[in-house]
Amino acid sequence: MKVHDFYFELPEELIAQEPLKERDASRLLVLHREDGKIEHRIFRDIVEYLDEGDCLVLNNSRVIPARFFGVKEDTGAKMEFVLLKRIDKNRWETLVKPGKKAKIGARFLFGDGELKCTILENTEAGGRIIEFEYDGVFEEILDKLGQMPLPPYIKRQLKDKERYQTVYSKVEGSAAAPTAGLHFTKELLDRIEKKGVKIVYVTLHVGLGTFRPVKVEDIKNHKMHSEFYIIDDKTAEIINETKKKNKRVFAVGTTSCRTLETAADDNGIIHGKSGWTDIFIYPGYKFKAVDCLITNFHLPESTLIMLVSALAGREKIMEAYNIAVKERYRFFSFGDAMLII
Repeated sequence: MKVHDFYFELPEELIAQEPLKERDASRLLVLHREDGKIEHRIFRDIVEYLDEGDCLVLNNSRVIPARFFGVKEDTGAKMEFVLLKRIDKNRWETLVKPGKKAKIGARFLFGDGELKCTILENTEAGGRIIEFEYDGVFEEILDKLGQMPLPPYIKRQLKDKERYQTVYSKVEGSAAAPTAGLHFTKELLDRIEKKGVKIVYVTLHVGLGTFRPVKVEDIKNHKMHSEFYIIDDKTAEIINETKKKNKRVFAVGTTSCRTLETAADDNGIIHGKSGWTDIFIYPGYKFKAVDCLITNFHLPESTLIMLVSALAGREKIMEAYNIAVKERYRFFSFGDAMLII
């Protein structure tokens, strides 16, 4: 299957630059997999599609303010660092711009020098392994000096940092938000729970690799980035019980979906576990755990549009996306939502 099979024309003005005032007021395109039927709703109507006994799976990862601006210690040259992955207490894998100034052994200062780092080694992907030096609590310094690493297609500065967090975000570690969950409010989750739907949480720390384009022509040759996930035994038990009763598992976002499919065995049984996943889901994949998916509208030719095509069928997804463009839906992180049922 070729990468161009997942291309569609997207006018730039449909890329949402900021979130709506009300989280659950986004539009919702409902795609019925069986017959391709499409409905146009508002996100808070999602309650109507969930039944008693179903299970809603949310990713509770929280975005860290992972973008830093500093200077080279010896020259004062300005530098940008983005934290990608924590290796241990003080060592991180990062992206650095401009990379040519970030040679092994180079030192950099942030703020008034309250945070320093040294370049330890280069990575295969072109990043750097760095080691931080500081006095005090790293997370407090991070919150003070760091900025939210918004996606490259969002050009406006976000006024309220919490709008790039889900209302249930809890476990810090993501470099990008699990954006399908941005539409939920606490009140909406209460309504869903009162309907008898079980709500559970998994953790997958989203990396910036989620924005990495597929550069190979044949998608089977694409190397997926890896991300850390956690699913506990209690959550696994609830999901397995849902499946046993022939009720449905709704994954909120491609991150929750990838976590569940990673943690499921060949019989569809979810196991509590944690680790790194580089699962790449594209058409032809047989889903083991996920029945329905709540997601946003994704970039053309991205691994994310390939994942949703695996669940609903490429032709149905491309048709739905073309309709979404025609109907002026808002796309990407702060855009509208889609329910595949």
